Amino acid sequence: MAAPWWFWVAFNAAVLLLLLLDLGLLTRRDRPIPVGEALLRSGGFFVLAMLFCVGVFAFYGETPELRAQKGFEFLTGYLIEWSLSVDNIFVFVLVFSHFQVPAQYQHRVLFWGIIGALAMRGTLILLGTALIQEFQWIMIGFGLFLIWSGWKMLRAVDEEPDLENNRVLGWVKSRFPVTETYQGDRFFVRREGRLFLTPLALVLVLIELTDLIFALDSIPAIFAITTDPFIVYTANVFAILGLRAMYFALAGVIHRFHYLKYGLSIVLMIVGAKMLANYVAGGKAVPVEYALMLTAAIIGGSMLLSLAKTAERPPAEAFREAWRGWVPFTRGRRREAGRK
Repeated sequence: MAAPWWFWVAFNAAVLLLLLLDLGLLTRRDRPIPVGEALLRSGGFFVLAMLFCVGVFAFYGETPELRAQKGFEFLTGYLIEWSLSVDNIFVFVLVFSHFQVPAQYQHRVLFWGIIGALAMRGTLILLGTALIQEFQWIMIGFGLFLIWSGWKMLRAVDEEPDLENNRVLGWVKSRFPVTETYQGDRFFVRREGRLFLTPLALVLVLIELTDLIFALDSIPAIFAITTDPFIVYTANVFAILGLRAMYFALAGVIHRFHYLKYGLSIVLMIVGAKMLANYVAGGKAVPVEYALMLTAAIIGGSMLLSLAKTAERPPAEAFREAWRGWVPFTRGRRREAGRK
């Protein structure tokens, strides 16, 4: 079934209201978001997503069977998108730490990063839906891309990114003047009639680039679960809305989830294989309920393994683990043998 137009209007109006509340009322300028407040916000977005899921189970479909199918598709898609958004946080920690972004400015970068992510994912969802409707064989390309992307992510888990020589930032700095220090929370300043970028603008460029690359992974991943654009869009939006709050809730303990990177890589490869199997079978080769259980088992298992393994390590060593991973357009250095 296709969602009626007023579903889209009502949902996007609610999202706009949430963004305005988040920026205008719940976040004061130049104030870091405390962990307790971030946990409450992140939990609030999760509750909203689950309430929406209940609504899908109850109302989205002409028959009980169709409503159940759509509900499981939303729940599975949301879990996959939420899991992949956690991988964004690993990159955010790397970027903010490397560029020593003051805590009170990070929320502004993340806000505009989320706005950009919503716009990019909305565009990619429309494009992906159009391609699938016109060319069914594109599912083969999506599936192979997800398998390759998961393998690439898996290989990069132990690499130390060389952010000083990021190719995109090098290109930006070669064409625009950049101030030597942060200028409050501003992205641009004008000096003697010339427009300068600030280091915060460079950080935003890298965050937006990260959002784009992860969108290229996550959109094909959810298309392996459902091709309903309304389900794809809403699952993505709910996963992204809570991303900023989740960053502030997890940034200080993200090193405790090192093995989650392996789990996410495996999920991407499995989802890619499912997409290929669906195409070959001409339908749902793997029921969406099984995909939900398998995804939850891998993500939950990798999180529990991470907590168990990192509990045995000294904090300094665990923090070094968080400094490894993949960053877009950044060469990685393999850890030397025997080095901790």
